[in-house]
Amino acid sequence: MRVPIAIVGRIILCSLLGASSVWAQSRQASQADKNTMADLLSRVTKVKGVRLASTSALQPPSDEFCRVNLAVPCYSPQEIRNAYGLTPLLQAGFTGAGQTIIIIDSFGTPTIAQDLKTFDASNGLPDPPSFTVLAPLGSVPFDPTDPVQVGWAFETTLDVEWAHVMAPGAAIVLLTSPVAETEGVQGLPQFLALEKYALNHKLGKIISQSWGATENTLFDSAGQQVIHDFEDFYQDAAHEDVTVLAGAGDNGTSNVDVNNNPYAFPTVLFPASSPWVTAVGGTSLYADTSGKYLFEIVWNDLDGEAGGGGVSQQFPEPFYQYSLPGSVQKTLDNFRGVPDVAYNADPLTPILIYLSFLGPDNAGFYFIGGTSEGAPQWAGIAAVANQLAGHPLGFLNPTLYVIGERFNFFHDITFGSNASNGLPGYLATRAWDLSTGWGTPDLGSLINEMAHK
Repeated sequence: MRVPIAIVGRIILCSLLGASSVWAQSRQASQADKNTMADLLSRVTKVKGVRLASTSALQPPSDEFCRVNLAVPCYSPQEIRNAYGLTPLLQAGFTGAGQTIIIIDSFGTPTIAQDLKTFDASNGLPDPPSFTVLAPLGSVPFDPTDPVQVGWAFETTLDVEWAHVMAPGAAIVLLTSPVAETEGVQGLPQFLALEKYALNHKLGKIISQSWGATENTLFDSAGQQVIHDFEDFYQDAAHEDVTVLAGAGDNGTSNVDVNNNPYAFPTVLFPASSPWVTAVGGTSLYADTSGKYLFEIVWNDLDGEAGGGGVSQQFPEPFYQYSLPGSVQKTLDNFRGVPDVAYNADPLTPILIYLSFLGPDNAGFYFIGGTSEGAPQWAGIAAVANQLAGHPLGFLNPTLYVIGERFNFFHDITFGSNASNGLPGYLATRAWDLSTGWGTPDLGSLINEMAHK
């Protein structure tokens, strides 16, 4: 079973207490109910011994509480904004106003509208100007005992809530598919149909994709047709000034085939590997409890989870990578390198989401991580940049590479590797590399340069 690239294995302690509730409060549910839910979540997240805590409080725990009591930070929206330099732009009125972010997911979640409201209220955020859920291909009833649907519900919640964090003035349209995307072509034609629907109906200028299939699962004739169809669409989207983003994956250089068996050599994910998509890799962010940026390293928990990145076996090197240095060119060997940029993704430097689709006894705030954290937040950044520019920026990669080569407007990640599951990975280096791309956004300078290119 495969679930979305940022959720599976990224929910690290489950539902949290508010600081005033502490761990000792008991839930109303029986011990059998607790065991059933823990088992469900362990199957969704690939994490054993997942614990549920009391969910009586609607306020998220503070970062200070998490560090003292849980030995991890739990970055708030305000801290993430501060760490990546977005706060002054928001204070100046650049909130993504007038923009619309399109989010594509399987199944969705029946509680997303109310969960977003609760998340916003608990974090002092305004509601988005509009939030629309569309299912033009139909939908299926939500089954809270189905780990596949639950995994996608976590994904949907993350995508919606944290795209909104970065662009609180932007509208959001969530498009859901009734088919799970797994490996190979499964679910991809439906996602493409949704993205074409968004383009044809002019729903928005930014598309966030927090999912992917190993490129090699698409090397048969059916897979090649799917890639061809997506590539035609992505070029159409670029011509319509639509920005498309994707997470680079959560398993470093190790990904699986259609039978969930790992390949014996490094691989990358599609659509992150598409030359027309901005691929977002993963880091571990270290900031203080005010959100002051300290440093970042490549996300790698040394247990198989790491930021995706590497060399495509499908796509030739795009023109915007031609000017990368000779040492990089030797590794690329005329093929596309992934990722383009990066973002915090480590489940041990996590953010929080609020959800209630598991029922009232399990509603609350959950730790989460993965490169799906980066794709929707970069979508929010694109919305702010569009507003600042006064027009949609569209395909970002040529601009990002020019900025990366000429200016020091990224947090350059220079420590760590995305090696995983015994396979070699790629070391972080100065400037662009195959584990974090150009690095993470230093928006005080970067977003102005993006808007005025």
